[in-house]
Amino acid sequence: MAQSVTPLQRLKFNNVALKKLPLDSSLEPGSRTVTGACFSRVQPQPLLKPTFVAVSEPALALLGLNTDDVLRDRHGAEYLSGSRVIPGSEPAAHCYCGHQFGHFAGQLGDGAVCYLGEVEVEAGIQVKGAGLTPYSRQSDGRKVLRSSIREFLCSEAMFALGIPTTRAGSLVTSDLYVQRDVFYSGNPRPERCSVVLRIAPTFIRFGSFEIFHPVDDFTGRHGPSVGRTDIRAQLLDYVIETFYPEIQRRHLDRQERNASFFREVTMRTAKLVALWQSVGFCHGVLNTDNMSILGLTIDYGPFGFMDRFDPEFVSNASDKKGRYSYEAQPYVCRWNLARLAEALGAELQSAKAGAILDEFMTIYQDCYLAIMRRKLGLLRQQEPEDVELVADLLKTMHITGADFTNTFRLLSAVSCPAGEQKDRDRTDSVVELIVEQCASLEELKVANHPLEMILSMAETNPGMFNMVANQPEVAKQLEKIGRLKELLVISEVELKIKQRDHWQRWVKQYRRRLAHECDEVSDPAAVEKERVRSMNATNPAVVLRNYIAQNAIEAAERGDFSEVQQLLKVLENPYSEVKENTKRKAAADTHQIPYNSKPPAWARTICVT
Repeated sequence: MAQSVTPLQRLKFNNVALKKLPLDSSLEPGSRTVTGACFSRVQPQPLLKPTFVAVSEPALALLGLNTDDVLRDRHGAEYLSGSRVIPGSEPAAHCYCGHQFGHFAGQLGDGAVCYLGEVEVEAGIQVKGAGLTPYSRQSDGRKVLRSSIREFLCSEAMFALGIPTTRAGSLVTSDLYVQRDVFYSGNPRPERCSVVLRIAPTFIRFGSFEIFHPVDDFTGRHGPSVGRTDIRAQLLDYVIETFYPEIQRRHLDRQERNASFFREVTMRTAKLVALWQSVGFCHGVLNTDNMSILGLTIDYGPFGFMDRFDPEFVSNASDKKGRYSYEAQPYVCRWNLARLAEALGAELQSAKAGAILDEFMTIYQDCYLAIMRRKLGLLRQQEPEDVELVADLLKTMHITGADFTNTFRLLSAVSCPAGEQKDRDRTDSVVELIVEQCASLEELKVANHPLEMILSMAETNPGMFNMVANQPEVAKQLEKIGRLKELLVISEVELKIKQRDHWQRWVKQYRRRLAHECDEVSDPAAVEKERVRSMNATNPAVVLRNYIAQNAIEAAERGDFSEVQQLLKVLENPYSEVKENTKRKAAADTHQIPYNSKPPAWARTICVT
């Protein structure tokens, strides 16, 4: 009896990108330079016994699928890992270049990603970790369970936070193993090959236009399709016509059209990074090849959500100079946009590109302030003091080592001044809860350890100290010396008193501002109620903290996928308080820790993925 066709087999592919852009049809094995093409045909390599770890119902719905469609298909895990080609799919790998850590890297491309094609619901799908491509270089084209879990969870967490992102439909693991040195310590261990199904309208990125890059003065590298202005025009036409049709319809003049396109990408990127900053998200590899042409968060390698607020927070252990620190992200995004403008070459007049780039920081700052005002429940007319209020809040967070996510969540309980004793008592209790979340004396000493070394040098070797003191990174650290000296002599009790003073001072400032929200309104209670509702809908109760992701990873590596599945459900509803019985065991600790608790000191580590 003939078997029925499954929903996965009925997916309707149109593969527009492969029809409209140059395609390298060679299946020559091994890494190679690909010239004159935007894609290369590939053959994904099957996994051994592919098995579902988790699926995302909302992401699969973008393809017209549901969980049952996928899990009941006996070949579902094979189809969604690239182990078996879905009917209608045309596997390919995308060719792109990029500036990595500020330097042009030449050809990069999808070294571990297989593009399955585009389906008629206007979604492109790809599998990450499906094996070798012409762009794999020295790699094996595989991804492991550890990094795949992080990408799967964060993709869906970001979407639930309202941040534009590529989506993750499924996570498949296998009995195929590769060797990985997690901490680059010379001690590799076997890890299970795993694949994430990624979904987005397109995966074209800034680096896609850098395949035409001329010889770089600093690195001597060039794009594989240097000089092919015909392909650049073809790629630009495809992107604008397909993903920015309103711009295509609006402009008859090509230069005006292209400038309008660049302005839109600039605006989307500015708004994206403002959203990242508002939730304390740090993208650890913010290279041009990891910047989406649609303003999406793309490529979750090393990343992290800040625990305690630190503007110098870095989520990538290899980023020694902090190029991609939290505070640097807006400036790096603007720098990357400048590289995109250069890559567009004669398609974009330099004067217009420069004028648009000059608007970036204004767009970013306006968007950021609007979000921060919502996070503080300031819903009426903006006042000049709002910028200072936000700046003072972040400064207070930094000085006290406050937890970024939990502090904003707690602030909704601060009452608008009404004079009643119960309001003052409630506000005092909020301050106490914030102080409980602040860093301990030992944590602050550890965080300031580099400063301690500089201080020691100044005292023991002043000649050497004077030689390095003018270096920018050292000078920046020296600004904190006064605080470090205090930490070395203060007690834990005295520290808590100082932290409490800092927070009482800022909360007093905040309540004065809240009072203005109720000026000349007929129903202050209704205004107050709307403020609290808005704050709780803007400030997440839960983010994907590194130590909680690690708990799920360690369980999955033992064969227990339930923690990944449960954590996914929590992250899909980030603005809901986690029920008291929804707790996980912290790694290397026997205490039960809620998802939205302050992480233990040992958990405050830089992510390595």
